[in-house]
Amino acid sequence: MIVITPPSTHNLPEVTFQKLKTLLVEGVIAPGSKLNERELAEQLHVSRTPIREAIRRLAADGLVELITNRGAIAVQLSRDDIIHTFDVIANLEGYSGELAAQNISSKALTELEALQYEMMASYARRDLSSYYRLNLQIHNAINHAANNPVLSQLFTQVNARIEALRFRSNQDGVKWEKAVEEHQEMLNALKAHDSARMRKVMVQHVMNKRDVVIQLIDSENTEKLPA
Repeated sequence: MIVITPPSTHNLPEVTFQKLKTLLVEGVIAPGSKLNERELAEQLHVSRTPIREAIRRLAADGLVELITNRGAIAVQLSRDDIIHTFDVIANLEGYSGELAAQNISSKALTELEALQYEMMASYARRDLSSYYRLNLQIHNAINHAANNPVLSQLFTQVNARIEALRFRSNQDGVKWEKAVEEHQEMLNALKAHDSARMRKVMVQHVMNKRDVVIQLIDSENTEKLPA
């Protein structure tokens, strides 16, 4: 459960954006739902101005659609959209991992190990929200270690479309455990500076998430069919 606390006036637009993004990623605002500015302003304890700004940024990031005469709608990807997006992000992350294994510094590797330790602590507590936040930091750090700004920008843009789905992919206990094991494999490959191994692990990691998400979508669609 997400507890909403009134943000400080310091950097209010950014705080509002991050809180609203979390509501979308963690499914509190369901895909296909309309974003009501008044209700969100009350929920986040802010005026409607930072809400509007946050919605515009979320639309630019691909998490929200701005539809004429309907307003802002939380993005709901089709099955094909999901498959295509995961296929693209798998190759982006594979290449990123390959470059990171070649270029990562000792300092960056130490920082990644610290993030991995924190993420494992969140996993042990079954704190999915904290786990996902640290998980994303790790993927971002790997992209940064690849030392290719264009690749990092593409990753950020494409990954935004499926953040909510990546979050959901860890709600299955067995699949979550597998994802944790894959993260340890990533760290081992980076330590060994084994670029081929790192690329393989990264691609498989993302494709496994894609398969979990498709299973979830297909299961939900089956449940909606008339008896």
